[in-house]
Amino acid sequence: MAQKVLLFGDIGIDDTIALIYAYLNDEIDIVAVVADYGNISRKNALANIQYVRTLLSSEATEEVKIIVGAEVPMTGELPIYVPEIHGEYGLGPIIPPLNFMDGVTENFHEIVEVIHSNEDLLIVNIGRLTSLATMFLLYGDLMRTVNGYYIMGGAFWVPGNITAVSEANFYGDPVAAQVVIQYAENVKIIPLNVTEKAIATPQMVDYIDAYGNIDIVKPLLDYYYKFYKDRNPTITGSPLHDVLTLMAVIKPEMLTYERLPVHIVQAAEGTERGQSIADIRQFLTEGEEMPRKHQIAFQLDYQQFFTDFMTVMSGQRFN
Repeated sequence: MAQKVLLFGDIGIDDTIALIYAYLNDEIDIVAVVADYGNISRKNALANIQYVRTLLSSEATEEVKIIVGAEVPMTGELPIYVPEIHGEYGLGPIIPPLNFMDGVTENFHEIVEVIHSNEDLLIVNIGRLTSLATMFLLYGDLMRTVNGYYIMGGAFWVPGNITAVSEANFYGDPVAAQVVIQYAENVKIIPLNVTEKAIATPQMVDYIDAYGNIDIVKPLLDYYYKFYKDRNPTITGSPLHDVLTLMAVIKPEMLTYERLPVHIVQAAEGTERGQSIADIRQFLTEGEEMPRKHQIAFQLDYQQFFTDFMTVMSGQRFN
């Protein structure tokens, strides 16, 4: 039986590829998508989600609820978007028809019904954590009924992608990130340590384009790869941060985790803002004065990632 997933995301290129991967994968049942600000504006994220859903139109995708999430972070700042990385709509060079922005009404509290009506639900957060943190502040008891949480975020003893030490999702709203880390149970954090190793090479993308049925994959990942290649000429492909996080839900043996206390730095600005700190002191005992322990992914079985991603996206069997 497919694993039911409630997805929170800011729906840039890698979020979109993650959605496509999930829609094509019989092992994952996306029951709803919460569209947040982040890589792009919330309005454009909504347009993106609706457009992609029509491209993969089926009975399963039509049943996916689209929920309007957060528009600004808990810090109160105006968000800064990154169209140079993801495109205006999170679709690289693609602009969806304007009508895909119409007909969406505020429905944030439908998340409550989604959680109530789906047993064995997992929540996957692949964008800023503002909406998810809001749910913990409003519905703490309800959120404890969720089976588990998979969070794309953080960088532990590796370089960040916003500052020297901070990853974008935690940096974008460190207040929300800390709320989730403080209150969520059964959490798996999928940080840059592993997501930057989940590379889709141009050769992989060309194969998917030749054998798969989704025409937008290649223009999306070509656009994404160009940004990364311009920034780092040694990179061999596009890192699929959000695909890996969603894949982890159904591939528990693909990642190796370590359970450690985690804290998010709350600085308003500076290099340390949004830094994710794992406490590795051996003499600590778990209690009220130490951060809650969470599972952090540190090692990736790339061959398993490659095999599953290519099989699902191309429709061809890889061994």
